[in-house]
Amino acid sequence: MRAILEVVILLMDLYWWILLAMIVLSWLISFNIVNTSNQFVATVLRVVTSLTEPLLKPIRRIIPSVGGLDLSPIVLFIGLYFARRVIILYIYPNVF
Repeated sequence: MRAILEVVILLMDLYWWILLAMIVLSWLISFNIVNTSNQFVATVLRVVTSLTEPLLKPIRRIIPSVGGLDLSPIVLFIGLYFARRVIILYIYPNVF
């Protein structure tokens, strides 16, 4: 059971990095540092968006953007952190 929890924590950490990559890539595209006409950039953007959008879309329905600023990734970061801490502090020590 601990091995399963370790894998869950690892997947949550990996998702955290994917979410961070999506944020940085969206900023780079917004400030016209990278261009989506580049095939590699377009592929990375498509993969990262397809991985993060299923969790961000419900958050965006609840919390609208404020002045053009999307707060849904921050809410997802807090949710991931909270879930990871609950697993580490409360579930993991009680598993035999």
